[in-house]
Parts: sequence; C-alpha cells; structure tokens
Amino acid sequence: MSFPGKATTASKSSGYDDVDHDPVTSVLANGDIPRFDDCMDADERVITALGYKQEFKREFSLWTTFCVSFAVLGLLPSFASTMYYGMGYAGTAGMVWGWIIAMVFIQCVAMSMAELCSAMPTSGGLYYAAAVLAPPGYGPYAAWITGWSNWIGQITAAPSVDYALAAMILAAGSIQNPDYTPTSWQTYLLTTFILVIHAGISSMPTKWVARFNSWGSTFNMFALVAVIIAIPAGTTNSPKFTPSNDVWGTIANMTDYPDGVAVLMTFVSVIWTMSGYDSPFHLSEECSNANIASPRAIVMTSGVGGLMGWFLQLVVAYTVIDIDEVLNSDLGQPWASYLFQVMSRKAALAILALTIICGFSMGQGCMVAASRVTYAYARDDCFPLSRYWKRVSSVTKTPVNAVILNAVLGVLMCLLLFAGDVAIGALFSIGAIAQFVAFAIPIAIRVFFVGDRFRRGPWHLGPFGPWIGALGVGFVLLMVPILCLPADTGSNLTPELMNWTCLVWGGPMIAVTVWWVVDARKWFKGPKVNVEHALYEDVIIGVGDDQEQTGATLADASVDTSGSSSPKR
Repeated sequence: MSFPGKATTASKSSGYDDVDHDPVTSVLANGDIPRFDDCMDADERVITALGYKQEFKREFSLWTTFCVSFAVLGLLPSFASTMYYGMGYAGTAGMVWGWIIAMVFIQCVAMSMAELCSAMPTSGGLYYAAAVLAPPGYGPYAAWITGWSNWIGQITAAPSVDYALAAMILAAGSIQNPDYTPTSWQTYLLTTFILVIHAGISSMPTKWVARFNSWGSTFNMFALVAVIIAIPAGTTNSPKFTPSNDVWGTIANMTDYPDGVAVLMTFVSVIWTMSGYDSPFHLSEECSNANIASPRAIVMTSGVGGLMGWFLQLVVAYTVIDIDEVLNSDLGQPWASYLFQVMSRKAALAILALTIICGFSMGQGCMVAASRVTYAYARDDCFPLSRYWKRVSSVTKTPVNAVILNAVLGVLMCLLLFAGDVAIGALFSIGAIAQFVAFAIPIAIRVFFVGDRFRRGPWHLGPFGPWIGALGVGFVLLMVPILCLPADTGSNLTPELMNWTCLVWGGPMIAVTVWWVVDARKWFKGPKVNVEHALYEDVIIGVGDDQEQTGATLADASVDTSGSSSPKR
C-alpha cells in the first residue's frame, strides 16, 4: 500500500506496499490508492486498502476467532448429525479410511484459503477473492457464482444443525418416556425455537458474541475429549473392542456402487463436518491483526478439528456392535442409538446431553458466520432489498437485519422435514457441496489464471502454494458428482431414496446464472468500494543514469472488477 501525498510507482498487481504493512491484493485498480487518516491503526489501513470502511469493532482475537470456527465445526454434534452417511455407506472401514483420506485434501483446501485470507482479510472472503483474481472482465461473474454458492451453504448450516439438535433433544425425551413418540410438527417447532434463540444471540454486540462463542467452543473441546475417553472406558461390550482387521479391513458396502465409490460417498460426513473452517475469513473485519490471525485460525481449525474428529471416528468404529440396528433404530437418531447400544443408560444419557449442549453452541457459531456473509454480500448489493440487509445496528454494531433474514430463511427451509427424512437430509449435502464449490473457485483462479496479480499476505505457502491449491481443487472436482449420488440405483431407487442435492443446490444455482445472463450482469460489478480513494498515475522518467519520479493525482475514481477504472466526472 502507499499513502496519498507520496509519489509511488504503480505495481503490476492490484496490491500496495508501505513500510507499515504487509501486502494486500485489492479490488482497487493499479495505482488507485485509498485515502488514509493518520489516526488509522494497522487493521483499519488494511481494510481501507481493500476498498472498505471499518464498520465493526475489532474485538475478536486469534483465540476467539478460532473458537467461533471450531464451534461451527462442532465435531461432536456434527458427527452425531452425519453418522448415517459416514457409517451407513461403507461401514467402519469407510469411516476410518474415508476420514483420514478426505482430511489430507481438505487440509490443502484450508491452507490455500488461508493464503487468500491473508492477502484479502475481508468479510466477503471467497467472493471478494474471486472478483479480484479472475481474468479481466470475468471478475463480476466469478464473484456472483462464488458468492451465491457460498451463501447457500452458509444459510443452510444453522437450520441443518438446529434440526439435528432438535431431533436429539426429542430422542432424549423419548428415551426418558418410552410412550412418547416425537412428531414432525414437534421437531419443526423446536427447531424454529432454537433458531430464534440463536438469532437473538447473534444480534448482540460483537464482544458478547465473541465471549459466548469462546465459552461454547471451550466446552466443545472439553466435551469431545471427555467423550473420546468415556466411550472406550465405559463400554459394556464383551469383548470390549472390535478386532482391528474387521474395523480397518472390511468395507460393509451398503450402496449399489463398487466399494471404492462407497468409501468416497462417506466423505459427505467429513466434508460437511469440516466445512466451517472458512468462518475466520468472514470474521476478519472484526478480528485484530486480521491478515495474520485469521489465516492462522483457518489452519488451526482444520488441523485440530481433523485430527480430533478422526479420533472420534476410531472410538466409534472399534466399539459399535450392530451397524444396521444403529441406523434403523426406532429412536430415529443414529448417535443416540449407538450410545445406548454400547453403554449403560446413565452414561449414554450423559454423553447425549453433552452432545446437545455442543450442538447448541455449533448452531450459534453457524448463525454468526452466516450473518456476516449475508452482510458482506448485501453491502455489494448482491441481493434484492440489499439496502436493508447491509444495515449495521447503531446500538449493537452488528448486522442485525442480516441475522433476521437468515433466521427467517432457516425456518422456511426446515419445512423440508415434512417431505421426509431424505428431503431434510438434503440440507446436509447442500451445505457440503455449496461450500466446497465456493472454496474451490477462487483457489482455482489463483492457481491456474492469476499470473502476477496475486500479492501474498504475511501468511503464505511460499512456492508450494499453487501445488497445494491444485490438489484441493482436484479433490473438489472429484467430490461434486459423488455428493450427488443416491445410495441406491435401478429398481431399488425410489423418490423417497433419491439424493435431491443436485436439485436443491443446482436449482438455485441455475436460477442465479439465468438471473446473471438476463439482468444482473448489467448492474452487478463485484465488490463495491465504499472508501474515498484517489487514482495515482506515476511516471518514471529516465535521465541518463538518474531517474526522476513524479506523481499526478486524478479525481476520485469509481472502481469495479470488470477490468476498468475510470475517474468520476
């Protein structure tokens, strides 16, 4: 970055250097320098260089940012919610092998995302990165597709988590009272109630939200460790553990596909569980020292979460007795069924209670992250009525309207449960596929198209960046069709057993693509700069062995990502 008033040489990339800051890769065109105030701190200058005003209080630290993203992972409730997919497609071998294989590639995606975050620490996250890095003229379309896919994944996260949480609460009630059978309406109303509570907490001041998520995430970590220790110690199985040959070597293929495809299908559990590590990117405008702390939080979340999640997989794989009974129990919740299969009633209820508390914290983290994404995209007028959704409350200094919008959409999406288990289950697959497509687009652009237009931030992967990014993109390309496969084929496939992910995610994506072609391309130009800035044209004039550098200030410029920058008149 460069300060107004100083003569500078325009860089080939959209990035700026000065003695105070590491580089950023900005939507502002070459040489277009924002106006800095002397009172700005380092973080405010970075966000200003990216083209945005500082509107939030920076009350998140590395730890509290990590806590939010780890809460969004919610390993214990996530595993409980997606146990049907991890165990139900390929048995225990699919669980243990599937998790560790998928995690290698997921870590590649996470590290590549962290590199982008360090260069562009803004709430728009992947959407902003796609706009800036896309080839000239394609920035708005890249931002449009990335933003909508990411947003769809974000807004389905809290409803899917809260639905699973409501199902666990009612399953616990059914265990306590065997005569009680939960109805769809009861599950829906309880899910709605939880969503409303989460919306209320997410609308509080940033400091309160950070504190709440810090407590919740800390509890999540302790609860996960406690469960990993308690299940092997408290199992009532005889023998206590399943032989390793059976756990690792026998693929119980419960699909109509070859064993290898069945193992790949188990990845939906890993991908959905691990899709929350982008949260630090979206919270970067509320984080102190964001271009270092936020990417570190991304990598910490993915690394710690992946390792601890695999330990949980191992514990369950070595102790489960009858997979069929777990998946088809009358309780309607595989995690609860598993606990009562391997532990005493009191111990099972205690672990189920821990899972419920962790699930509440996870749903809260999802609501916070989604509201920041909605705010960031509304700030750039991506949505109808964006002027309402981008408002920041003058009281709490948080995007309350965006929170309310997400909560209302979540309540409406949960109506899918009245169409059956497969329909509501689509929320989980949508979250997985939508998020990873959004993750892959800017990474693919950075790896294959960016040339010298990407300027690394202080956290980067060095010369390995493109190679690591290519592995992550390849993994996503492989998994997109796999995530859309139904478990059954041919005459075994019925509408009730169909995987509707391709329709429920693909339908909205086709709709926004048509919207783009018909209308949006005429007015949507990508991230909208909302700071005062000046365009500097710098000329280096050679005079013998000496050089004289001069700078000329142009008028305040209007900037878009279609490859042009023109002075206002």
